[in-house]
Amino acid sequence: MTFSQPLLLRALLALVGSLCLGLLALSGAAQEPYWADLQPRSALVERGGSLWLNCSTNCPRPERGGLETSLRRNGTQRGLRWLARQLVDIREPEAHPICFFRCARRTLQARGTILTYQRPDRVELEPLPAWLPVGENFTLSCRVPGAGPRGSLSVALLRGAQELSRRRFPGESPRARGAMATFRATARKEDHRANFSCLAELDLRPHGLGLLQNSSTPQELHTFALAPGPPSLAFPRLLEVGSEQLVSCEMDKLFPAEEAHIQLALGSRMLNPQVVLDGDKLRAAATLIVKEEEMEGEGEQELTCTVTLGGQDRKAQENLTVYSFPQPNLKVSEPSVREGTFVNVTCEARPGAQVRLDGAPEPPPGEPAWLTLTASEEDDERVFTCEALLEVKGEILRRNQSLELQVLYGPRLDEAGCPGNWTWLEGMESTLQCWAPGNPPPVVECIRPEGGPAIPLGLPLPISRDHAGTYQCTASNTVGQTTKDVMVMVEYGPVLDQLGCPERRTWLEGTEEVLTCQALGVPPPTVSCIPTGSRAWLPVGQLQVTREHAGTYHCVATNPRGSASTNVSVTVEYAPSFGEVDCPGAWTWVKGSDHQFSCEADGNPEPVVLCLRAGNWSHEELLFPHLGSHLGHDPAPGLYYCNATNMHGSASKTVTISAESPPEMDEASCPSHQTWLEGTQAPALTCRAQGNPTPRVQCSREGPERPEKPSVSRADAGIFHCVATNSHGSDTRMVTIGVEYRPLVAELVAMPPGSVKPGGNFTLTCRAEGSPPAQYSWRTPPGAPNIGLSGNNSTLSVAGALGSHGGVYECAATNTHGSHALRITVHVAGPWLWIVVGGVAGGALLLASLGGLTYYLQSTACKKGEYNVQEAESSGEAVCLNGSGAGTGAGGGSGTGAENEAGGAEVYSIQLTAT
Repeated sequence: MTFSQPLLLRALLALVGSLCLGLLALSGAAQEPYWADLQPRSALVERGGSLWLNCSTNCPRPERGGLETSLRRNGTQRGLRWLARQLVDIREPEAHPICFFRCARRTLQARGTILTYQRPDRVELEPLPAWLPVGENFTLSCRVPGAGPRGSLSVALLRGAQELSRRRFPGESPRARGAMATFRATARKEDHRANFSCLAELDLRPHGLGLLQNSSTPQELHTFALAPGPPSLAFPRLLEVGSEQLVSCEMDKLFPAEEAHIQLALGSRMLNPQVVLDGDKLRAAATLIVKEEEMEGEGEQELTCTVTLGGQDRKAQENLTVYSFPQPNLKVSEPSVREGTFVNVTCEARPGAQVRLDGAPEPPPGEPAWLTLTASEEDDERVFTCEALLEVKGEILRRNQSLELQVLYGPRLDEAGCPGNWTWLEGMESTLQCWAPGNPPPVVECIRPEGGPAIPLGLPLPISRDHAGTYQCTASNTVGQTTKDVMVMVEYGPVLDQLGCPERRTWLEGTEEVLTCQALGVPPPTVSCIPTGSRAWLPVGQLQVTREHAGTYHCVATNPRGSASTNVSVTVEYAPSFGEVDCPGAWTWVKGSDHQFSCEADGNPEPVVLCLRAGNWSHEELLFPHLGSHLGHDPAPGLYYCNATNMHGSASKTVTISAESPPEMDEASCPSHQTWLEGTQAPALTCRAQGNPTPRVQCSREGPERPEKPSVSRADAGIFHCVATNSHGSDTRMVTIGVEYRPLVAELVAMPPGSVKPGGNFTLTCRAEGSPPAQYSWRTPPGAPNIGLSGNNSTLSVAGALGSHGGVYECAATNTHGSHALRITVHVAGPWLWIVVGGVAGGALLLASLGGLTYYLQSTACKKGEYNVQEAESSGEAVCLNGSGAGTGAGGGSGTGAENEAGGAEVYSIQLTAT
């Protein structure tokens, strides 16, 4: 096996590189120095803790070695090139142990660092004041003694969970221990009852020992707001002995108002107020009563209100005057006297007060007032008032005492108290009042001498017309008695009843009648009757009755209390008569109609109508006004005699009946499917219809109209809409016109197109148009075997084509109106086929002479009658040369062609392709 030069060069270079690296490694190993190592080099230990240090060297035979440190040692372990020593109770903030060995007249050293830390076990927050006014500054101070190293320590001051301040100590010496942090804050309302604390954090996470935390005990802060001014005190300036007075004290802008206290005191006596808290306002109210036995005398007393919050007081003090002023004394010689008796009235009050008595002269201050009179009816229930006036601290105080005089006198029935005439409205609720002055109050009774329902005095009662009449009223007391007649009139609206105004009346045409109505009511109503609708008014008095007077009349009765109305129905009866509208003389019966024959006569009462057919008096020809429901079939046409009868007479009429029918079209008179032949003379589309009167038939084509042509074309096919019409309706039919025509072969194609290889498959497809659909038949080249056809013979197929399959194929399409044929030529490969077979048999020879043949093919031009073949394993290009070397040639573009297309010379082809 041989290698290329580049590959060998790369291998040599790799070998040289490896040798160089090995020499460098050996040189380095020979020059490596000896060393000493201390583990751990750097350590962090909790103060008072212990630690193992390992001191080692790579010197093969060290002369001596050791570990120098000022820390306390507990034990040592040794080996040839190492020693381990335990250090205990490490308390120094920082130590630097040294590991050393003596080797080859040299001293090897390794220096380490040991730091200690102390947990923040004590976190102390300076005590806060008991209360702080809102807006005042205060200082939070926190001390963390002993904790360290200080460079890893931070101190945070907290309000609840909120961090207010944090102090860190970057760059501090590892020996520094303990810390102090302060924060100056302003007291706020939000700080009331808030917990303040201090959080110390020793962050040893850079050393792999985590975060050590500790907090101080939380301290609750109390803040308050108290206005500098005194509370507001509301009180009466004067306080009467034995009376109740309300005093109140309030102060706003308090915080926290719920923790404030308020007190009320009168002199040395503490009051028991009711305290109400409203937002930031505190209010105390108490009822102040000074009893006679608690008085030390009249005069001024001190009222005090004190509000306490946050250890501070706000106080308000006022003076009020206590006095005694009883009601004046009013006396009368007799409180109840008979008319004409003398009466004495006296008014007096406490010393120093001025008195006044109605109707009496005003006496000097401190003296009583008096009055003398002779009692009369006007003095009954007269009120005498005694007024006393007293001046206290510049304010005039008044006291009143009243007394009513009773004078006894006999009853009196006057028009003011007992009216002699009453007018009421029926249905309303009214009260009969009859009051008589007198003392003692008289008893009043009203009776109805002529009998009937009574009316109780003073009680509301629904009034009816039966309460109308004369009542005798009597008033009596212990002094006397009197009597008076009272008239009661009850008004009510009009009433129209059946007795005075019957609702139904029957008159006979030609007689004389009068339309009258009478109504009940107070005052007496007036009655008027008018016809409803547009009919004329009835004349007043007697009238000659006609059937036009029949109908409904609206009668209205009216008085000042309302109105009433009713409808009066007047029926006018008359003998029968026939009219042309209700009983036409000529009646047309339409076949299939839902209308029934009717012959009605005008008359009241309604006449009975019978119709008989002339010349035939059988029961079957007896017709009633609506004979369709009676007979169950259409009446026979002919002449009928009709007679109408009621209690007032009879009438007759002759009726002629004729029969008609709406249009009808069926398959016989108008076929729904019709067939025309293309090219023949265009026939007329006609449809007949049955009916009476004779229907008119019109047919129109669906879709756009087409111009009329003398002969039929397939474009004339379509759907026509035919309508038959007469006076009784219409009938519709849809007519489909189909056009038949001779067949035409529209398409004959070969698949695949072009020439067919020997042994290949091909199909010929034939498509024809025609109505009715065409039948297919084929004419093939003589001796062509193995030809297959589809179900309707429209497709011809060949599998494994031979030379005998080449030639002309003809497809013929045939129906009842004629036939049409089309031809196509199929080419199967010719003489070159033997060359291909010979080439396969001599494949070995071709391989042996491949070089020469390739050179020959590359140098040989493509000429008519020659071909080029390339080796299958080469580029895979396929060559199909013949004629001018243009593939399928310009003579047709396909190996097959229809007979009516341009044909060329016979084509032979061969093709080899790469696998």
